[in-house]
Amino acid sequence: MLLPLGATAIVATVLLWELCRTRLLGALAWVHAEMRRRLELRRRAGGEWQVRYDPGRERRAERRARALLRSCVNEEEWAMYRDLGLLRVWGSSSSCAYVIYPHRPILAYVPQTGALLNEYCVAFPDHSRPYGSARLPDADDVLAKWMALTADEGRLVAEANMHLPGRQLDVEQVRDDLARLARWEGERLGRRATPSSGWRSRGVGDRPGSVRAA
Repeated sequence: MLLPLGATAIVATVLLWELCRTRLLGALAWVHAEMRRRLELRRRAGGEWQVRYDPGRERRAERRARALLRSCVNEEEWAMYRDLGLLRVWGSSSSCAYVIYPHRPILAYVPQTGALLNEYCVAFPDHSRPYGSARLPDADDVLAKWMALTADEGRLVAEANMHLPGRQLDVEQVRDDLARLARWEGERLGRRATPSSGWRSRGVGDRPGSVRAA
């Protein structure tokens, strides 16, 4: 009596397992299909996001950054960046000055001789990253370096990664930039020394720097 009951239980168990296995495999297949469907939807959504991406955002951000830079630096520094694409900052010592490039190392050099000293690598990422990029607008990057140098030159030099000239900057290009800077400053000085600077309006006894009483 027990033997037939045991055999029946075994057969029933096997049949139940086959039925459950079929349903389980079907459920797993549905799960995989659903996962593939959702991944495809995400991929398509990413493509649509790229289509909707505004390519003019960087240009508008750069315009705002340039306006901010102009409001922070003096007139000569702003004209230097506008005309040359770089900024020169005098160091605490007269034997050292710095050239700031956007998204490139800061270059230290000797202004009296033009000798190149060191490259200082610093980064100021945009942690907000609204479109997945940590790159600041060019003018914002220049302003961040300018503020760091003018606020605490020693700390920036101590904490930056220092390399010899040529590690990331093209030495010949840097020398050309310094030559362009020298010509640019010479032209500005020449314009200031033109007769329109007010010499003809001075009296016979006036000297440069004197103030005529009203």
